[in-house]
Amino acid sequence: MASSRTSTHTSLACEFCQSHHRSLFGSLTESELKNVDAGKTCTKYKKGQVLFHEGTRPLGVFCVSRGRIKVYRLGIDGKEQIIKISASGDLLGYKALLSDQHYNLSAEALDDCVVCFVPKEDFLELLKPGGKFYTDILKAVCEENGVMASKMTEMAQRSVRQRAALSLLMLKDTYGIEHELEGEIEINLTREDLANIVGTATESLIRLLNEFKKENLIETQGRKIRILDPKGLLLASKR
Repeated sequence: MASSRTSTHTSLACEFCQSHHRSLFGSLTESELKNVDAGKTCTKYKKGQVLFHEGTRPLGVFCVSRGRIKVYRLGIDGKEQIIKISASGDLLGYKALLSDQHYNLSAEALDDCVVCFVPKEDFLELLKPGGKFYTDILKAVCEENGVMASKMTEMAQRSVRQRAALSLLMLKDTYGIEHELEGEIEINLTREDLANIVGTATESLIRLLNEFKKENLIETQGRKIRILDPKGLLLASKR
């Protein structure tokens, strides 16, 4: 459930942001970056706080400096369907802004985050036809739409068990820890969140995780999940 706790503003220059090089803003010139800095606001969000709600009109774009954001829509039954999890460097809300439409998704902090907001006028000022930022935005829109279509097709053709296995592998590839606990998924997801990614009931997801544990494919400790047998889990995602 979304939190109503008050967020706090902070100061963060783009050039000193650790996620700057991973962001679409990384292609901006020095003068363009200064203009963004002058107009943006950076905010600390607590876990559960909402950046924007589905159905509201965008007033600008959000760039994740630190933390993770779940992007989701509500089904007709009021259940969340998590579309993606955004991390540092990701830009949110630009497609709705460019198409002059209301948000068709909501965004909520999965953990404590720092997110910068760039007003609509400042963002649109950067979109000079033929410029690198303009080209990068077009590529990002096309790539995101392609990935989304591919994911929806792939998930629709799989059983719940297959989707659960595939989702764990995708989370590992994106958020896996590369050290002695390789395979551990470093993300603060509740079982309900994970079920909403898979597209199933929480009870079904818990049952599947227990099955994977009995098959020595994964191990769990609280919310933490560690993949023990990636090849076995990949097979489970296909049969």
